[in-house]
Amino acid sequence: MNKLLSIIVLLLISTVTLAESFIIKDIRVEGLQRISAGTVFNFLSVKIGDEMTDKDAKSIIRSLFKSKYFNDVEVEQQEGVLVIKVSERPAVSSIEFVGNKDLDSAELLKSLSQIGFAEGQVFEQAILERVELELERQYFSRGKYGVTIESDVTPLSRNRVAVRITMAEGIVATIGSINIVGNTAYEEDELLVDFESTTGSFLSMFTSDNQYSRQRLSADLETLRSFYLDRGFVDFSVESTQVSITDDKKQMFITINISEGERYKIKEVRLAGDLIVPEEELFNLVTIKKDATFSRKRITQSTEYLTNRLGNDGYAFANVNAVPDIDRDNREVNLTFFVDPGRRAYVRRINISGNSKTRDEVLRRELRQQESAWISTKKVEQSRARIQRLGYFDDTNVETVPVTGTSDQVDLEFNVSEQASGNLSAGLGFSQSDGLIFNANIVQKNFLGSGKHMNFGFNNSSVNTVYSLGYTNPFATVDGISQGFNAFYRKRDADEANIANYSTDAFGGDMSFGIPISENNRLRLAIGYENTELNLPDDNTIQRYQDFIDREGDDFNTVSLTLGWSKDTRNNAILPTRGMSQSLTAEVAVPIGSLQFYKLRYKNNWYRPISESLTFAMKGELGYGDAYGDTDEFPFFENYYAGGIRSVRGFKANTLGAKEDDQALGGNFLVAGGAEVIFPVPFMKKTLKSFRLSAFADVGNVYDIDEDFDAGLLRYSAGISAIWISPFGAISISMAQPFNEQDDDETENFQFSLGSTF
Repeated sequence: MNKLLSIIVLLLISTVTLAESFIIKDIRVEGLQRISAGTVFNFLSVKIGDEMTDKDAKSIIRSLFKSKYFNDVEVEQQEGVLVIKVSERPAVSSIEFVGNKDLDSAELLKSLSQIGFAEGQVFEQAILERVELELERQYFSRGKYGVTIESDVTPLSRNRVAVRITMAEGIVATIGSINIVGNTAYEEDELLVDFESTTGSFLSMFTSDNQYSRQRLSADLETLRSFYLDRGFVDFSVESTQVSITDDKKQMFITINISEGERYKIKEVRLAGDLIVPEEELFNLVTIKKDATFSRKRITQSTEYLTNRLGNDGYAFANVNAVPDIDRDNREVNLTFFVDPGRRAYVRRINISGNSKTRDEVLRRELRQQESAWISTKKVEQSRARIQRLGYFDDTNVETVPVTGTSDQVDLEFNVSEQASGNLSAGLGFSQSDGLIFNANIVQKNFLGSGKHMNFGFNNSSVNTVYSLGYTNPFATVDGISQGFNAFYRKRDADEANIANYSTDAFGGDMSFGIPISENNRLRLAIGYENTELNLPDDNTIQRYQDFIDREGDDFNTVSLTLGWSKDTRNNAILPTRGMSQSLTAEVAVPIGSLQFYKLRYKNNWYRPISESLTFAMKGELGYGDAYGDTDEFPFFENYYAGGIRSVRGFKANTLGAKEDDQALGGNFLVAGGAEVIFPVPFMKKTLKSFRLSAFADVGNVYDIDEDFDAGLLRYSAGISAIWISPFGAISISMAQPFNEQDDDETENFQFSLGSTF
């Protein structure tokens, strides 16, 4: 169409002739409807009083056609008046899309306006043809090769047109087969296992992995290339890729021709350049060693480790390049890491922005990188992570900005996105262990922007009624020592929790201090007071409970001292995928109170990624308690319990261990643990951060005070579980099968908890 238009323009220009030149007395434009005469005058190369020639006429016609406003242009002379006759191109009155399900109409209109095809613009057939080709290309990229696109241009009054684009999208072409030709070292199935493109499975209706996509195939080819390069095939290449389609445009057949080459080993690893760090220390960071198989992944990893190590000493702009020297005759590679540390830089200023509510000092006390010190990439990342873990911000970003005019100074720009740090919540929930739960909580984690925590809570269920009030200052001193106060009232009906029939009424409080001893380690010291009133039903059948009351009484004032240690390196406090959390707590009820006993508890949760989407997790818990001094027996209402969705799943909550008259007694010694493989929802394209699935195996039991530990008494179970941190509370579900349940064990294959913590 563009070529035809050019030919017409040339013909018009070539046939324009003026009998003779003349002096322009006036200029008149005829045929205008929407376009103003002033717009036409802007394209003219002559004005009144100029001499008009045949050459000028051709220039006018050329300029007006080039403006794309006109379908036809004529130039005439009438008694010294220059007459320009034009026929305007129509304007686009409306654009309508029909049949487009994959492409959003609003987004299409926005994109078309950027190329000049929009309502109110001059209609050009050439642009419409470009639009059709682009729409076709968009559908092809989505695997819909049977798409048909038709355009209908309807003339309207006042020289306007209505454009209607109809799309019959068709169906996405599925992959009939994927064949790899030229592989000898590995079977085809092994090469295809990491491909995003597949020939389909029962999950394909959710994942669409059997639908052909050019972008997905490109990613798969890079996956294939990485597979070989990470296993020593330096000369690997994809020779060609053929994609054929059936006549009905419904199936694609993919053939990938590869050349594997030979497997190479590392002959020697060297470091070169300016080694400002001891060479031995740098060599320890290189993960690919002499005589190892060549691996691009390990080379890249080593480069990152070396760069980060230099960055820890202030060389923020260090450059490390790995240069292979390939000996193809012997199939060996000499690998040299060239180190260019650049100039050492120190931090001039640290600027923080985005904290409209939170005081600047609350963020700065979390910084590990200091001003006027050499920059350390490790300390910068620690600072960012600590600010993010405060829980006051949606996101925390840091940027290293070179200082203009210097080569050894940088500024750090921390930008935070503040979120609401207060929370007022009330809700209903249900769990199989606690029954119906009503709770109300007022929490302010960042009171008046000071970083101090305040909370008031009320929780009511068939098992517990709890009122609590707490205050914590995480930086009571400049050294990061925290100080907190808590007060509570708690009423507990043990029978409702599947435990032996008794109830307690308790109130008390504590004062605690948290002392940081390293970046991830803290000590906790606390002193607490608790008054406990113990009640047994009139029909109590457990003699040992009555004996305890006869001996110790039923109203106790307990003063306890607590010493705890904790270490937390997890990347997320709620649903982590990496790191470890462990704690050790010793609580002692001192002799000035009614009872003397102690409790020791150790907990460990460990997470390690085993692939991009899978995480392996292990957990363990030990608890032990006993009496001392004037107290003859460990208080039974302080016992540990096991079983349930928060313990050994598959067994009814709190029912493991010794029983009397079919009532669970708990015990003074707890052993529990488990392993999980955490994985994303199979049919979800995007991983949900608030949701996870896992396959698990649990083990555990509690031992009564008169029992010795016996591994044969441990209970085992396995199953699958799901946890969702929903807007109305945590939802935890598990399906478990106990393996070695005994006759007196109470099992529950399906367990769930809604609206309560876990």
